[in-house]
Amino acid sequence: MFSGHNSVEIGHRAMLKHLGLTPLLNLRLRLGEGTGAAMASFLIEAAVRTLNDMATFAEAAVSGKE
Repeated sequence: MFSGHNSVEIGHRAMLKHLGLTPLLNLRLRLGEGTGAAMASFLIEAAVRTLNDMATFAEAAVSGKE
């Protein structure tokens, strides 16, 4: 489970502490409509794509020796 953002609402911070989660973003939002989660989803997707789709040095034929 991921926590998208750290809300400025006291109850939200208490919930994160209880669940032992560290939020990905701290944008000082208090909107309550999932804006932080929507923004964090792009960050998670980018991380997954980087992990799955990025070539290794061997696959990219990068030797590091010149």
